[in-house]
Amino acid sequence: MARLAQTAGLTDIQEEILATVRTFVDKEIIPHAQTLEHGDTYPADIVEGMKEMGLFGLTIPEEYGGLGESLLTYALVVEQIARGWMSVSGVINTHFIVAHMLKQHGTPEQKQKYLPRMAAGEVRGSFSMSEPELGSDVAAIRTRAAKSDSGYTINGQKMWLTNGGTSNLTAVLVKTDEGAEKAHQNLTTFLVEKPEGYGEVLPGLTIPGKIDKMGYKGVDTTEMVFDGFEIAADQILGGVSGQGFRHMMDGVEVGRVNVAARACGIAIRAFELAIEYSQQRRTFGKAIAEHQAIAFKLAEMATKVEAAHLMMVNAARLKDSGQRNDVEAGMAKLIASEYCAEVTQESFRIHGGYGYSKEYEIERLMREAPFLLIGEGTSEIQKTIISRGLLRDYQSRG
Repeated sequence: MARLAQTAGLTDIQEEILATVRTFVDKEIIPHAQTLEHGDTYPADIVEGMKEMGLFGLTIPEEYGGLGESLLTYALVVEQIARGWMSVSGVINTHFIVAHMLKQHGTPEQKQKYLPRMAAGEVRGSFSMSEPELGSDVAAIRTRAAKSDSGYTINGQKMWLTNGGTSNLTAVLVKTDEGAEKAHQNLTTFLVEKPEGYGEVLPGLTIPGKIDKMGYKGVDTTEMVFDGFEIAADQILGGVSGQGFRHMMDGVEVGRVNVAARACGIAIRAFELAIEYSQQRRTFGKAIAEHQAIAFKLAEMATKVEAAHLMMVNAARLKDSGQRNDVEAGMAKLIASEYCAEVTQESFRIHGGYGYSKEYEIERLMREAPFLLIGEGTSEIQKTIISRGLLRDYQSRG
């Protein structure tokens, strides 16, 4: 077994789940990832395999048909899947976030309505905060839900919606008129049921075609356009308006652990490719791994992989314990995404000219790693969160 990125203190069940997922990744994802990614093809067969394994219900409580596992288990599973192909982890990421939000904040009726079908993979979740002109300023959301005779009418445009076309339940953060002075207290999360597909999927709701991206292929990324879309008041997450920002931030903390796990998975794979290639490629009469310049690179890469993995595990365990983990999740996301980019680039350099060829896996990783520097908040946003948390905890008494 590989020495890097091992996790102490796992239960027998967690070890069994990870061993099953690792085998699935090695046999069903890695051999097909290159072809699917180059064709920007949705991994339908792989997704069906994950359904059969029960992965869509990994963190959903057993009373709703799920496996009832922890965030740590989820993060370690995501790490393994991203090691195979990051896009596959993207398919389940938003699903897990919506399931978490429903589990933590949904009404009893909402939990009963959605969680059993989400556990089976019949209902697939996505979530939407960002807008075309929004960036990281969530409180400046413009998409608005106004009260109507039948509930609410939503108008506006959402952006960067992962699984926008392939999901059928989207948690959408919009502005409502709560009369609060603070902007974030005027935000509400709606649970929008919709058919899969593109175009006008419901009256007043359009999912334009997929956004063409540098990497992160296969998984669909879309916009979501509301034009007089009618929705019932009982589709408000938790049944109370004005709580959307709190709900979404709880989900984003889970998402940041997920992004850290994905970054760890890519970094692990980049290291695996580099150490294998460096022992096969020979120059000046010996394997390039025996040259000090390459050996030192491998040592630094492995150290970064291990550090990122440990910080990701710590953030997940804190969330599982019920403690606030905004700082730790931010730290894990920051270091894991930055180290992922660095480790991937070093692997690319070790591959030399071959790394630039689409025949080699490292070329794909070079296009995927940068996404993690942006997803779930840029490194600069993580530093803002971390510094605010530190100032809160180390408040001067002078």
